[in-house]
Amino acid sequence: MTVQNLIDSGKFGTVNVGGDTARGITKPFCCDLLSIAMGRAPEGCAWVTVMGNMNTLAVASLADAACVIMAEGTQLDETAVKKAKEQEITVLKTEMPIFEAALEIYRMLNA
Repeated sequence: MTVQNLIDSGKFGTVNVGGDTARGITKPFCCDLLSIAMGRAPEGCAWVTVMGNMNTLAVASLADAACVIMAEGTQLDETAVKKAKEQEITVLKTEMPIFEAALEIYRMLNA
């Protein structure tokens, strides 16, 4: 499954569409502690979090996440949205709890 497939599924809203929507998603990853995510987020993951600030984007870039999904209705602040656009990071959103969002991605990957 690619980032574009995730966007096209209609299960997640779009905050920003990044530059590489053809990129494959390896697995979902849930974490809200940025220092843990920086060291443990698998390359190509769909990172599900409630951390909506610029540091989240920096960690997503360092960890080489395929996309970031803001769960539980949380949002990126304005500065972070601008940074996502500048760095071409795909950011999606959902009202689902973190676990349910990750489970939905897992199901889509294994369908």
